[in-house]
Amino acid sequence: MLKQLPKRQHIRKALIILAFLAFPLTMNFFSPYVIVDASSQGIVNGSLAMFGLMFIASLFLGRAWCGWVCPAGGMQEIVEPVNNQAVNGKKIDWIKWLVWIPWVSLIVWLVISAGGYHSVDLLMHTQGGISVAGSPDRPIFIAYIIYYAVIALFLGLAMLVGRRAGCHTICWMAPFMVIGRWIRNRFAWPSLRLTADASACSDCKKCTYNCPMSLDVNAMVQIEKMEHPECILCGTCVDNCSKNVIRYSFSAGK
Repeated sequence: MLKQLPKRQHIRKALIILAFLAFPLTMNFFSPYVIVDASSQGIVNGSLAMFGLMFIASLFLGRAWCGWVCPAGGMQEIVEPVNNQAVNGKKIDWIKWLVWIPWVSLIVWLVISAGGYHSVDLLMHTQGGISVAGSPDRPIFIAYIIYYAVIALFLGLAMLVGRRAGCHTICWMAPFMVIGRWIRNRFAWPSLRLTADASACSDCKKCTYNCPMSLDVNAMVQIEKMEHPECILCGTCVDNCSKNVIRYSFSAGK
């Protein structure tokens, strides 16, 4: 018998899977390549705008994007039954920074070389609002090669390594939100976060077992410190706790 999810997790799973199904339409808004091509020409493109919005949103919502509407997260959670093994984030979380830092440095260098941004094309390399349709001056198969390469990369890591392994290792979007959350935590203005009451905890560890990011949530509960750079605020720990130990809060704490 399949395990029934709590109602909120039904909604979250539906949203994140729908985001994945819409990926052929939206791929260029998350593309690490299109932003490089656009920056070399001094063009503000859709992915530059999207990454900027992710950073701004993270100042108030943390990494809720990753937990609720990320296409890459959706494709990885679909294959959880294939490999539901927890990953050791302490060993692999640094890898995405090896991807992000050179990539962002390249973008900055290209923009400077192009004399700055001087035009806007949010639908660059897109036809009719469909990313995999490519652009008129480029064969459509190139867009499909990129699309399936991204799918293979994220799905392959999740199936071979474990839960959301791509989020821990090669995701070029996560660092924007990790930095935004770090800034928010320095100033502690009101934002979406988790709180915990250790005195109500029965130490069942369901929160840790069910965490899609393989975090030791139980250990975080015991010290009542729920902030973690890899937490995606998906609420899985909230909704699987029968004692209501963990709660969502929009407050100014750390």
